[in-house]
Parts: sequence; structure tokens; C-alpha cells
Amino acid sequence: MPELRPLRSGYYVWHYVPSIAASIIFFLLFLIATSFHVWKIWKLKSRMMLAFTIGGVFEFIGYVVRASAYNNTDRLMPFCIQSMFLLVGPILFTASVYMVLGRIIRKVGAEHHSLIRVNWLTKTFVISDVVTFCIQGGGAGMLVVGSLANIGKIIVIAGLILQVLGFCLFLVTSVVFQMRIGRYPTRESVDPAVQWKKYLYSLYAVSVLITVRSLFRVVEYIMGQNGYLMLHEWCLYTFDGVPMLFCMVIFGIWYPGEVCYIPKVNLAAVESFELKSFA
Repeated sequence: MPELRPLRSGYYVWHYVPSIAASIIFFLLFLIATSFHVWKIWKLKSRMMLAFTIGGVFEFIGYVVRASAYNNTDRLMPFCIQSMFLLVGPILFTASVYMVLGRIIRKVGAEHHSLIRVNWLTKTFVISDVVTFCIQGGGAGMLVVGSLANIGKIIVIAGLILQVLGFCLFLVTSVVFQMRIGRYPTRESVDPAVQWKKYLYSLYAVSVLITVRSLFRVVEYIMGQNGYLMLHEWCLYTFDGVPMLFCMVIFGIWYPGEVCYIPKVNLAAVESFELKSFA
């Protein structure tokens, strides 16, 4: 029976013996989901989903390393790897989410309805994503260095807060776009064959899940090493693992990469719609 052991220095990096069963289950689930997304990228050549898929790779690596820590709670490296990969993996999810909105806006010919100029939309949010990735990655690396742990904690919290703020701005941009196109629809947006709304709604669902997960991480680090969230493993799986898995499932069912293959606007259907509107 494994027991919780400290490092040679006497410092406990784990607060509990990580569950090998839960780690393996989540490793397998993320492996299956990520494999599906790899297949979809190969099939549709949807490069905008590459970052999202790499995020899935980060997730299953994080959980498989976490499983290996079951009998190695006195080793620093497994703890560092799983902590780093599970912390920054979702940031890669958001990069693809940002790209999806820009692709939808272009596909329905509604660039003039975007709150941020479409040419800058994806660039702006992806750059903010890269910045938060670097901040959180650097902070996570400092967490395991005793003398730098407090500084690392502050850096990670700052990175998470910036990520949440950036995501809130993104959601506002998405909602404003939908409100504007609802009032002043384009010819492409009213074509029944162009089912762009289902991709937008799936984007909303994934965005909410990522926001919930990020808020959980903010609260977790603010509460500190002796806080309830750090001391109880179920919190990690409930508020981090499950939301990120659902993100992969949602984008697996309503795959954003298919936006590239939305058929061209059916002018006859659009004209019929317009005649009914003015009748």
C-alpha cells in the first residue's frame, strides 16, 4: 500500500497519494478524445484545430504522469510535469476557440459586425493567449522551488486572471457579433445550408467551461497550499478534468473545423427567405 512520502529535503509536494484509478481513467478518456481530434484534423485538414488537439495531448500526458506518481510521491519530477501540463493545456484550447470565431464571421460575410476588426481579432486574442501561457508556465516552474514558491504562486494567479479577463472580452465580442447579425443579417447568414449558429453555440459552451476551470484555478491558488481545493483531489477532477474533457467532446460532436467546409450560399434559398420577410 503506497504512502505519502516527502522529498529528501523533508518537503511534501503532494498533500495526498494521487488516485491511480482516477488518473488512468482520465488518461484513457483524453487519449480517446485527442485521437479523435487528430483523425478529424487529418481528414479535414483543419489546421486551426491543431492547438486544441495539442492541448488534449497535454491533458493525457498530465494524467499519465500523475498516475506514475502513485508510488513516487517522494519524487519531484512527476509532480512538476503533471502540474505544468494540466495547468497550461487549456490555454491551447482557447487559441483554437479564438480562431473559430474569426472563421465563422468570415464565412457568413459579417466582418462589418465584428466588435474588433476581423484581421486583428484572432491575432489579438492569440497573442494574449501566448502571453498568459508564458506567464503561467514560468510561474508553475517556480512553484516547486521553495524560495520562489510564493513568487511563482503570484505569477500563476496573475496569468490566470489575465486569461479570464481576455476570455471575458472574447465572449463580449462574440455576443455583440451575434446581436448585430441578428438585427442586420447577411445573405450568407440566412442560407439554411449554412448552419453557422451551431458552431457558435458550441463555441459558447466550450468558452463557459474553460472560464469555470480558470476561475477554479484562480481560487485554488489564492487559497494556497493548505486550502481545501489543494488538499482534496476530487476538486481537481471535478473542476478541471471534467470541464476540459467536455470541451473536447463538444468540439468533437460539433467540430469547428467543419466551418471551412460550409457550402457556398444558396442564392435561391436566400431570395426566398427575403421575399417571405417582406411579404
